Amino acid sequence: MSIQSKILMKKAFRYKVRFQKMQVQQIEHVDNNYTGGQHEKDTSYCNGGTIASKYTAEGLAPQISADELLEYIPEAREFCTIDTVQPFALDSTNVCADHWLKLARLIESKYEFYDGFVLCHGTDTMAYTAAALSYLIQNNRRPIVITGAQKPIDLAITDARSNLLDSLRFASHDRAHGISIVFGGKVIAGTRAKKEFSKSYNAFSSINYPDIASIHDQKIIFYIDDKDQSTKPLVFYHEMNQKIFLLKLIPGIDGKVLDALFPSYSGLIIESFGVGGLPHYENDNFIDAIAHWIEAGKPVCMATQVTHEGSDMEVYQVGKVIKERFPVLESYDMTLEASVTKMMWALGQTRDMEKFKELFYTTINHDLLFL
Repeated sequence: MSIQSKILMKKAFRYKVRFQKMQVQQIEHVDNNYTGGQHEKDTSYCNGGTIASKYTAEGLAPQISADELLEYIPEAREFCTIDTVQPFALDSTNVCADHWLKLARLIESKYEFYDGFVLCHGTDTMAYTAAALSYLIQNNRRPIVITGAQKPIDLAITDARSNLLDSLRFASHDRAHGISIVFGGKVIAGTRAKKEFSKSYNAFSSINYPDIASIHDQKIIFYIDDKDQSTKPLVFYHEMNQKIFLLKLIPGIDGKVLDALFPSYSGLIIESFGVGGLPHYENDNFIDAIAHWIEAGKPVCMATQVTHEGSDMEVYQVGKVIKERFPVLESYDMTLEASVTKMMWALGQTRDMEKFKELFYTTINHDLLFL
């Protein structure tokens, strides 16, 4: 079936895609005919990252523009019409909340003119960006896809071309929606992605949640096809509080470190051992410090250093006594990237702790299953 998409591609990309309805099988939602059809309009945004980098005397650095990226995948023009924007060119190590807010505003300004968006991004903080955009842009029925690569696109052997083509195909599909990462043939919810391999092409995994879809031989197989269930109105948010600190516990850590952090931060996430708890080293340093944060109206959230299955503070005494004494939050099955960016987003909307708790425990883009 022919489908023409218009997509805007940012080095992060955006595409405008005008879709005809396609036949989609209902069991696995395999679109056997769809390989990208006639042109929808998409936008592509390029922000930099390995995919757009070249080797220099000082190492890899972003040097390839969004338009140049498209020269490596001329076949994309067969199924989508692409406009490009390059808001910045950065190693993703340098990406922060200011960039997430800028991307969200840029997409908001172009949203009505395109049917899909693809953002090219470095892999190191891609999961943070995908989660952050999931909170800043909610209930979007037009897909916003984030992708990148482990090798630059100008190399003979690279994952960049396949990842970019897969992203454009997915952004051009009429069942695609929400915020997602497309990488290594997987489509992962933006709040569930984690980079688990530093060099391998299968760098990203979906944590505590199934993949949204997979892409093989130009065909998209949907495992979760829930676009028709998305009935809430589109919302763009414009504020985040970046003053969040993530503290990773190690054996013997002194709770007084929390006192040193207190003046500079508005919220705290403690990455604890196992299912969650605080150590007690013959003193009450952690107890006293937590009390100080809570009394000041600064949220404290307990997360876990374990990647899979999440936290449950009520299992062991070291967690249960803390939860019974203080109104600390838990990440439960949320990823660390989602927990951090969700706290930034929620604190950007309110400082009232009850309203904050309600926002933090609201499921957004599949980020939270268990409470």
